[in-house]
Amino acid sequence: MTTDSIPVQTADAPPGTVQKKARKSTAPGGRSRQLFRHPGAGRQHHAGPVAYILLGIAALFSLFPLYWTMVAASTDNTRVTQTPPPFLPGPHLLENLGKAWQDAALGKAMLNSLIVAGVIALSTVLFATLAGFAFAKLRFKGRNILLMLVIGTMLVPPQLGVVPLFMMMTELGWGQQLPAVIFPTLVSAVGVFFMRQYLSEALPDELVEAGRVDGAHSLRIFWSIVLPIARPPMAVLFMITFVHAWNDFFWPFIVLDMSNPTVPVALTQLSAGYIRDQSLIMAGALLGTLPLLAMFIVFGRQIVGGIMQGAVKG
Repeated sequence: MTTDSIPVQTADAPPGTVQKKARKSTAPGGRSRQLFRHPGAGRQHHAGPVAYILLGIAALFSLFPLYWTMVAASTDNTRVTQTPPPFLPGPHLLENLGKAWQDAALGKAMLNSLIVAGVIALSTVLFATLAGFAFAKLRFKGRNILLMLVIGTMLVPPQLGVVPLFMMMTELGWGQQLPAVIFPTLVSAVGVFFMRQYLSEALPDELVEAGRVDGAHSLRIFWSIVLPIARPPMAVLFMITFVHAWNDFFWPFIVLDMSNPTVPVALTQLSAGYIRDQSLIMAGALLGTLPLLAMFIVFGRQIVGGIMQGAVKG
């Protein structure tokens, strides 16, 4: 085995003279390799044609429901129910959108959904991160029992608590009001478990102990140390919770009426007639989907970047 060398000044050599230090090694057969270097380091990996074909098929299957909603919303009810159905947009899109907006009072419904989904998402992210930090890094009596109780609530169907929850909201005077939708879902067991699992791996115990040595209390450690590390899963949890709260229909339909609805509740007005106008229903569904698409377009890069950052740190 032979070695290439670089000049190195030694202590016992006269000034101006250098000796040699090995930098590369040559394996038998004449092939040289650099020490401590991964063979694939710095190399860009390119996807093959099969990967592009599979990704294209997945994208088509994902976008087809949205495209079909737009096609159905741009035609009339007679054309939608024909066989075969239309696969190209029609000329009535703006007309149907305006009629659906007026008939379902979607202006107020979208404002209500924005308030409900925004408050629920923010509170879930905050409380789930606090609870996840406590279960992951704080030591207190009954921690494991409390965590099991939180996880156990995921096994209880929410439909079982509808009657007592409705009675409670009525006693509080929140019937037909938005707080009746917001307060029962301020935090979720799924969010607590999700944040606890992430912080258990991504937050080193040494950082928490260093904060304790510097005299920081638990809230200071949470604000200065935990939040910067937990931003990637917080962004993911916010997006998932916002979409779920925006699309929630069961509980808002029970506790709210048509005078103060959210978007899913308001869309039921479009199918209340004896003959359902499918194109009008699709136009309302398209209007209800547009805010979610706009949110993902605006914040999608930050959310995906946060996921990748968390994956690299992990």
